Amino acid sequence: MEKPIDQTAVIMNRLQEREKEQMLTMAICKALSEVLTKNEFHTLASSLLKDHLFFEEFILASSNEEETGYEIFYQYTNPEILPKAYTLKDSFFDLCLASADTVVFDLKDFDESKNRLPDYLHYANNKNFNNGIGICLPYIKGNQHVLFLFFKNAATLTRESNRIIRSIAQQLSITTRNIKLASEYGKALAELEILKKNFGERKLETKIETQNFQGLVGNSAVMQNVYELITQVASSDSTVLIFGETGTGKELIANAIHSLSLVSNEKIIKVNCASIPEHLIESILFGHEKGAFTGATDLRIGKFEQANNGTIFLDEIGELPLELQGKLLRVLQEKEIERIGGRKTIKINVRVIAATNKSLEREVSEGRFRSDLYYRLNVFPIALPALRNRTEDIEDLANFFLAKHSQKIGKKIKGFSKKVLKSMISNPWPGNVRELENMVERSILFAKEEVIKEMSFPEIFIAESSEAAADFYIKKLQEVEKEHILKVVKKCGGRISGPQGAAILLGLPGTTLISKMQKLGIKKEHFLS
Repeated sequence: MEKPIDQTAVIMNRLQEREKEQMLTMAICKALSEVLTKNEFHTLASSLLKDHLFFEEFILASSNEEETGYEIFYQYTNPEILPKAYTLKDSFFDLCLASADTVVFDLKDFDESKNRLPDYLHYANNKNFNNGIGICLPYIKGNQHVLFLFFKNAATLTRESNRIIRSIAQQLSITTRNIKLASEYGKALAELEILKKNFGERKLETKIETQNFQGLVGNSAVMQNVYELITQVASSDSTVLIFGETGTGKELIANAIHSLSLVSNEKIIKVNCASIPEHLIESILFGHEKGAFTGATDLRIGKFEQANNGTIFLDEIGELPLELQGKLLRVLQEKEIERIGGRKTIKINVRVIAATNKSLEREVSEGRFRSDLYYRLNVFPIALPALRNRTEDIEDLANFFLAKHSQKIGKKIKGFSKKVLKSMISNPWPGNVRELENMVERSILFAKEEVIKEMSFPEIFIAESSEAAADFYIKKLQEVEKEHILKVVKKCGGRISGPQGAAILLGLPGTTLISKMQKLGIKKEHFLS
């Protein structure tokens, strides 16, 4: 004979289970109420929420203030996801907007032929999370939120889990709103601090004094014009193209623009396009996925992603390989990138400053630089003068470098003799400000007195006539390299590789020499005629 069921014990057990469930719900709601950032939200989702809801994927979508569109606010398997806008044409959002209360629905009820589900929901299904539900969270003024939970097994979503979800829905909606408001408040506060720093504490003057403009030295008329251009463009997000000979200080100008901008509290990421091997530059700029190519053992975040919400400085942009120029143009136009080996586009918000010591107009005319990219970069050009065209700044610059390097080296040097100052002013300085700094540092090292009375200048520049010197400055390193390669190839009878080839004499692999010749525009008719 079966033992009779103790109904009192059953009821007590259920009450105890419900009490535990209620305590758990209160604990989750309390934890949610303390969350103010997405990082804190991810920590909570990875622990308390996952431990009790047993989901494989957790996606939270949120509408904008006007309820005309929505974005993915949070995704458990991709917490770093960048916002992507969707229009409110999805049937589940219509269902949510029709009710102010919590609504739970099964995603399998949606006929995809009629109600196309967004890509991110298909992504979850492709991960074998075949069972999914949607939860319309209670409406909070200015925002409608929809939560999606995916499970590998339909039985995973228990009645207890369902009750917990309904119990915490209101707090989830409030927490999402709190995170948004906290983020907006943080951004507004940061912008206010930047405005205060950049404009509130600085009086506008008709003339900017030496040393008082972002660490740039020089009070000549041409530099005053440069300072004025920097001030005009800094607070905008316009693309800037800085022209100037090697050593004129293009990177300093980029730093000044960034530090006066509204994103000065963010990073400025610097890339020298001339110093990166051609086969690596795409990966360095745009990043790559793990396994994208041989040797890609880890995920790499590219420079553009690193500079998101800040500034990227592309130095020596004229050296960017032609095949990559089209990809850079797309980034500038679409404001999105794709990592090598990646299948998704990544939205970015980056202020671009580029610099070159080349004549890009000439590079365009000779087919080495895309005209559409040039026009896209040349929104706000800033031309830096050569040092020989601002001789009135030489004494200020020399004294600045004297103080800087004397302290670093540990020598007490008071100044320059009149003879040395006169020589500095008359010297043509083909290496510009960088050459002047190096010469001053060298003179400090050799100085035996408190005043520098001697400074040795390279003989090649002193001995030449002004006409010959002018020819020297106009001839660029690329042209010298092209002439030298042509002479060697002609000497070898047009042979590139092999024991009697030009590559051996130049100390280069044959493939490297061929690549250089193509880049320099050297063709067979140039050395076989």
